[in-house]
Amino acid sequence: MKLKSLGIIAAAGLAALTLTACGAAPGASSAASKGTKIGKTFKLGYDLELSGGVAAYGNAGKNGANLAVDEINKAGGIDGKQITVVSKDNKSDNAEAATVVSNLINNDKVNAVIGSMTSGAVKSMTPNITKGAVPLVTPAGTDDTLTVTNGEVNEYIFRSTFQDSYQGKVLANYTTNELKAKKVVLYYDNSSDYAKGIAKSFEKTYDGKIVDKVSFQSGDKDFQATLSKIKGEDFDAIVMPGYYNETGLITKQARELGIEQPILGGDGFSDPTFITLAGDAAATNVYYVSGYSAKALATDTTTKFIAAYQAKYKSEPSMFDALSYDAVYMVKQAAEDTKAKTSVDVKDGLTKLKIFKGATGEITVDKDHNPVKEAVVIKLENGKEASATLVKPD
Repeated sequence: MKLKSLGIIAAAGLAALTLTACGAAPGASSAASKGTKIGKTFKLGYDLELSGGVAAYGNAGKNGANLAVDEINKAGGIDGKQITVVSKDNKSDNAEAATVVSNLINNDKVNAVIGSMTSGAVKSMTPNITKGAVPLVTPAGTDDTLTVTNGEVNEYIFRSTFQDSYQGKVLANYTTNELKAKKVVLYYDNSSDYAKGIAKSFEKTYDGKIVDKVSFQSGDKDFQATLSKIKGEDFDAIVMPGYYNETGLITKQARELGIEQPILGGDGFSDPTFITLAGDAAATNVYYVSGYSAKALATDTTTKFIAAYQAKYKSEPSMFDALSYDAVYMVKQAAEDTKAKTSVDVKDGLTKLKIFKGATGEITVDKDHNPVKEAVVIKLENGKEASATLVKPD
């Protein structure tokens, strides 16, 4: 998931002034720091979007992470040490995310960071993370370049979700193999790196014909002109990479114009606000990629997670809850596997994580710090999740 362009210029300026350019060698500053020592407790920092434009993602992430922390502490902690959480709000702003993570590392001396939920924020945090030699696990940052920049692996950046290019492949394969759609309209958010990344991967992978390629931008409200144009074309489905704020409205307006073909998207659809904006009737014949579904029980941990979440929060968990829950447990496993004394040891454990059974599936971290795992394609009918199909990696 990527934060739209909000604050990116400020973030870039801050990074350049306080540390080093984002394009610097990913591991260059790690030698300058031995990381943070693990003391009487294991300090876990949250750098999350708890207010602002994508607060829905950040607050869900906090809930999932807190559930994991509570369980771990109740079971005895990490190698007998309780987890102390230091939670901070980056306000859905990339520059603020960079400042927050600097404070977490330099002032609070955290041993690992959970966050952020958006790729733009993670990019702005990377220089501080690398300089401080503290590992970060993003639950929902999907940009391919987060973990590998200019061909080099970013030593301290990990994720519990899959990357954009994989989402594009999943959508292309599902569109072809399951929906038998031979002709599609590609309608994407051209103001979002997230949406553009999925669109590019879809184009590269899809075997059918893209009859039209159109775009919208963050903040747009009226899509009538483009949809009227699309309605007159011959196509089998609309592939719509973007966030729920716009895609929910597009879906509503498309159905009102009589466009009944399937609509497909990435995990940007994965928030109840999509259905609220589209309306139950319009949110029919809609498909999107997700990292989690209660209808697709990937591991025994999935079942346990759902029951624990329902007991704690009296509601159903979302994909973002589950991904953040897994991120915390990945840190725990990494720390215990290496008998970690410092944050650098935790990083080393994350690089070697294999066959970890999380709520979102079985995870093995590959050489590029990406999780090898299953994806889920969810189908909506009348605003409800009608089915969920597990899709294995290529």
